[in-house]
Amino acid sequence: MSVKRASLLGGYGKYAAIGKVTVKNQLAYVMDFLMRTAFLVIIIYVFMQLWGATYGEGGGTIAGYTFHQMIWYLIISESMTLATPSLSARIEEEVKSGDVGYRLIRPVHYIGYHYSAYLGEVYFRLGVNLAVGLVLGLLALGAPAFGFGWLGLAAVSLGAFTVNFLLNLLLALAAFWIEETRGLEFVYRKLLFTIGGMMMPLEIFPDALRKVCEWLPFQTVLYFPAKAAVAFDAAELPRMLALQLVWTVILSVCAILLYRKGVRKLNVNGG
Repeated sequence: MSVKRASLLGGYGKYAAIGKVTVKNQLAYVMDFLMRTAFLVIIIYVFMQLWGATYGEGGGTIAGYTFHQMIWYLIISESMTLATPSLSARIEEEVKSGDVGYRLIRPVHYIGYHYSAYLGEVYFRLGVNLAVGLVLGLLALGAPAFGFGWLGLAAVSLGAFTVNFLLNLLLALAAFWIEETRGLEFVYRKLLFTIGGMMMPLEIFPDALRKVCEWLPFQTVLYFPAKAAVAFDAAELPRMLALQLVWTVILSVCAILLYRKGVRKLNVNGG
């Protein structure tokens, strides 16, 4: 093995190790898990009652979704939402405490470090959330008829979490200038709840609003994975993956530029 290749593999190994350490850290917070699990159960129960009243006794479909599909859609979108940690809170705290200086001089890239830790945490949380959601769904609805939907969910989940990470990172990096960024994160999460398709599929939206949403990155975070699972369409999957890739490239460039500008600011100010 060449020195260059060994160095490259060693570099990837560092980020893999960061992800593994993050997963181990999550195992230490059992009470955190129990609280998030209870919250997920309560949310899904409330949505079952709301959509049950909306569909009525006749059942049928709304925007092409049956009642069962709608609830499974919400189980997946809520599981993914509750799996994501607050990146703004972490970077904001690093800037306030001065720990950002130690992060910047470590032999791993600052963004790469947070991305590795983020992926390790979200996939671990997602596994727990989906297990709880699956049990709840089985008890209330019976087995889901996803078919290849599980494959669709797996295919778009990495792109969904990556776009979500980059959008959160852009807001979190603002801490290099304004320190308080949780308000920005709050607004972003509400955008995901609404035009991001967390609370309902975009097909339910009025045509004008839906067309606007199709030009925004928010749909790639929750709507794509949930729809790919409950209404899998092999012909549409490549389009979803392509859009996630496009937004990943665009947001990555923006994040790197913002990060470099923020680091220069910290250096100028003696950070």
